[in-house]
Amino acid sequence: MTHTGNALAGKVLAVNDDLPIRTELPVHSGKVRSVYWLTEADSRRLIQEQGYNVAEDAELAIMVISDRISAFDCIWHGEGGMNGVPGKGAALNAVSNHWFRLFKEKGLADSHIVDIPHPLVWIVQKAHPVMIEAICRQYITGSMWRAYSKGERNFCGIDLPDNLEKDQRLPELLITPSTKGILKGVPGVPEADDVNITRSDIEKNYAAFRFRNKDDIGLYEKLLKEGFDVISNELAKLDQVFVDTKFEFGYVTDATCQEKLIYMDEVGTPDSSRIWDGPCYRKGKIVENSKESFRQLLLNHFPDPDILLNKDRMDERKALAKDNALPESVLMAVSQTYVDIAEKITSKKLVISDNPRKEIINTLRDNFGLIN
Repeated sequence: MTHTGNALAGKVLAVNDDLPIRTELPVHSGKVRSVYWLTEADSRRLIQEQGYNVAEDAELAIMVISDRISAFDCIWHGEGGMNGVPGKGAALNAVSNHWFRLFKEKGLADSHIVDIPHPLVWIVQKAHPVMIEAICRQYITGSMWRAYSKGERNFCGIDLPDNLEKDQRLPELLITPSTKGILKGVPGVPEADDVNITRSDIEKNYAAFRFRNKDDIGLYEKLLKEGFDVISNELAKLDQVFVDTKFEFGYVTDATCQEKLIYMDEVGTPDSSRIWDGPCYRKGKIVENSKESFRQLLLNHFPDPDILLNKDRMDERKALAKDNALPESVLMAVSQTYVDIAEKITSKKLVISDNPRKEIINTLRDNFGLIN
């Protein structure tokens, strides 16, 4: 292990599901974030102490973001014990916090976040998620372009014209939703995660997708388009192109016991979106300021890119990710991309902790009384 690897490895929060946060439930760990559900007593205490705008019996959780990097449904690691990308978690949270705040200021909708005690931590209230990955696209690229170039013209019930070119701006913003998790018993929708669906599928089965009523389909589309426009306009001021993104929505109850549809998970981050450099795009060159640059790097790094693109080769793909430590330079290049775009968007220097685990524990113990 190199000296730099040693030093950098300490700055990376790779494992985030083993913190001594008081909880009575199993920790839920996703690709990047881990969720610790607080006890009923701790939730009530914090709501009173901190004056959060939530129902007094709302369930709260601590959400800790890691610096792990996933691509093609696998977690990747580097040489020298670097099991993640320095600054990635802080960058993602900072960008999401920035957009969530802007959405609220502009009267769009709230988020599930009630407090931000540390750059890698959110305190959130329990939301009842809508079971849709709400994807919207302003340009034709990625998987949509791959399908279009093979002759597909209908995406999620929307017909596209002929003669579109790769990376071209689409005539209008397209909403191309897919399922979030496996939904059972929805006619015409395969029982698999992440399958494309149409607006008609959602309308006919809105309850199965966990919408409270049919009118909320229109509200989710409105919030999606408005959210996209807010981010797109702000990025345009920085001469960055907002290409496509994924939103997630859910329901929460506020202090007046009103249930409302909110944005949840993350928004407008380099993980959930494609962002292109404007000056380069105008010259006909694509420079990615998002995770897409890492995906492209992996496709070029390995001799058989089909392993990464073909879902039937998942076992080989998992072995590839497990058995190949990526060069430190690769992870540091990704770090640079994330940190640069976060600092551009927020106009603030990103603070990368030297010992994130210790900082998180100290903050949650000293300021919130949540450490065992």
